[in-house]
Amino acid sequence: MKGETNFIKEKSFRFAIRIVHLHKLLQYRSETVLSKQLLRSGTSVGALIRESEQAESRADFIHKLSIALKEADETEYWLALLHETEYLNEKEYGSIVNDCRELLRILTAIIKTSKTNKNE
Repeated sequence: MKGETNFIKEKSFRFAIRIVHLHKLLQYRSETVLSKQLLRSGTSVGALIRESEQAESRADFIHKLSIALKEADETEYWLALLHETEYLNEKEYGSIVNDCRELLRILTAIIKTSKTNKNE
């Protein structure tokens, strides 16, 4: 469990930093409601991944990462909404949504592997 989370821990932290900077940019563009939702969900992904490192069991580990996966999915929704409402241009959206989708893929793989290993 530990080795898997070190990579994603760093990646999710870097993603959270990007989300904070994007939140600041959106504030400058006078968008406050959606950007607060984005800030909450986008930064909670990394926090939940960190929490998973202190899991009390494999089931707890899987549970925490599953919540992180849900938060990442929600973040992708807010990013798409901001793009479709023209708060984010194509370049801004494309760059950060790719990071978000990569987190979704990695989290999905870790959860799937952990569930498989749990049954062994």
